[in-house]
Amino acid sequence: MGDSGDLASAYNDDSVLFRVLRHLGWDSLVDIGYFTLPTLPLVVLAGPAPFQRRLARRSLALLDARPGQLVLDAACGRGDTTARLGAAGCRALGVDIQPEQIDQARRRFGGLSGVRFAVADATALPRQAARIPLAGGSFHRVHCLEAAFHFGHEGRRSFLSESFRLLRPGGRLVIVDVTSRTDQPIGTLDATGLVRGTWRFDDIEPYERYPLLASAAGFTTRRILDWTTPVLHRAAQLCALFAGAASTRAGRQALCVRWPGLRTLDAQDWDEVISVVRAHRAIGRVTRYTAYVLDKPADGVADVAP
Repeated sequence: MGDSGDLASAYNDDSVLFRVLRHLGWDSLVDIGYFTLPTLPLVVLAGPAPFQRRLARRSLALLDARPGQLVLDAACGRGDTTARLGAAGCRALGVDIQPEQIDQARRRFGGLSGVRFAVADATALPRQAARIPLAGGSFHRVHCLEAAFHFGHEGRRSFLSESFRLLRPGGRLVIVDVTSRTDQPIGTLDATGLVRGTWRFDDIEPYERYPLLASAAGFTTRRILDWTTPVLHRAAQLCALFAGAASTRAGRQALCVRWPGLRTLDAQDWDEVISVVRAHRAIGRVTRYTAYVLDKPADGVADVAP
């Protein structure tokens, strides 16, 4: 998986991008969000947080996890999805390679019943985490929302193998990830490396190869859902509107009226965030956003809660 220091830099709350997102109402989930066309204008009123929570709900729903089941929330970030699993009655373990993220998760949700957090690499898990043994066949479900693109190709292969080992027969892995849709080198779309190194876009998995890797690990692909339009395309539309407004003096003033926190940006900050947004949009044109539902064969063993 990517170095924890590199990831900490990528998710640095003090970066210009994350400062802007925070002023716009970006949630602690740090996912892109799931946007339907009729509700798109509501982003101006409510910010992106409700749409981020909608994406998390959709991802977790694919798990079909039930009360009492043991669930691993891989690369859990600040713990929101882990806490949702706990609130649904699951015994949820959230792991993340970044100590800063796990510290936040523990402060926010560490007191919830059935929820635990640990610093661990999801692609090379230890023998136990938060006093929970990570033995083979011990988990009912594994969840990974919008994080596996950080793992690199070999890291994703390892994560699939680790997940298969952890799951009970009949268990399920849900991976929601950014995938590639073309052989065009990402470097031609972000020649200066403004964002592709941060998010490892040079090494994202081709859409068609994920099921092959899953099959090699032993999984059966139950469902593949293409969420490119409600996630990437709609987010790109919003980004285009923001970048267009931020490119003019009058537009910046209007943005600052709606989101007063943006007044803290200086001219260099505005120019930087516009460049970052445009680089993301360019890469977004050759990527997809995909949810994979992968099942471990039951081998005649029923998957029931203890």
